[in-house]
Amino acid sequence: MMSSAQTDASLSLAAPPDLTVLRALAHPLRARLVELLATEQLCTCHLSAVTGAGQTNISNHLRVLRDAGLIAAEPAGRFTYYRLRPERLRGLAGRFGELAAAAGRAAQVRRPCS
Repeated sequence: MMSSAQTDASLSLAAPPDLTVLRALAHPLRARLVELLATEQLCTCHLSAVTGAGQTNISNHLRVLRDAGLIAAEPAGRFTYYRLRPERLRGLAGRFGELAAAAGRAAQVRRPCS
């Protein structure tokens, strides 16, 4: 059985989840945009047509996703196509995998009250 000190030490060595990415994904429309961009590169006109949101609204949400490092923009003539950056999601998925493993071990650890 692991002591509470061992548990604290093992969790403190891992990097905390990127709160910017979590906040970006927390909005339902941004989460939907990420789902759509996981299958193909799209421009704002496509995203607007699929989601029903206005292009200005889509553009604002894409900026948040871009600032969080989740998507990249590529100009193509008059349009800008957006694509998902999978490495950013892999990092987040890895961190959540670590947390799930720690939670599994925590089922065997109980810190005594003083």
